[in-house]
Amino acid sequence: MSDTSASSLAPRLLIVGPQGSGKGTQGARIAELFGIPAISTGDVFRAHVRDQTELGAQVKSVIDAGDLVSDELTFALLRDRLSQGDTGTGFLLDGFPRNLAQLGLLDSFLAPRDEPLTAVIALDVPREVSISRLSERARIEGRADDTDEAIAKRLEIYERDTAPILEVYRDHGIVCAVDGVGELDAVTDRIVRALGERGITV
Repeated sequence: MSDTSASSLAPRLLIVGPQGSGKGTQGARIAELFGIPAISTGDVFRAHVRDQTELGAQVKSVIDAGDLVSDELTFALLRDRLSQGDTGTGFLLDGFPRNLAQLGLLDSFLAPRDEPLTAVIALDVPREVSISRLSERARIEGRADDTDEAIAKRLEIYERDTAPILEVYRDHGIVCAVDGVGELDAVTDRIVRALGERGITV
């Protein structure tokens, strides 16, 4: 995970941000601009369950039991996705790693392949903005279970478990901090500029 000549490498990106930061939308936009697959943990889970794979059956049984999918099973699905041919020119990860244990698993896969992440996009969104966005989304989608208390708990989990991975990636000099507040196009432009400053260009 060293800060090697990013311009000569395929864009291997990770987008990180609290719930309500817009990272799913921005991740899809950036992946499309760079012509690389956006790999969302949730999408990978759903694909395996839909296709009734062995890993998908494991995920379904865990979810049906009301439990959380383990780091190891999550990584097994992600490793399978990262081993597919379309990731040879790069990829954008969304939702993994989401804690330090998962970061270690990802690094154990990428390091032997000499395919380190080239940049980590960190969307900076104030807590109150995240809460406002999530509350509005819950109202529009009619999600009665998405209460202020539930939203606050999810943000606490992000701050406790996910935010620390940014410190590790900062130590490796690959974090691009981006203001995530504003119009979609404006935020996308900021991300592209931040990546361009590191030699990662469309």
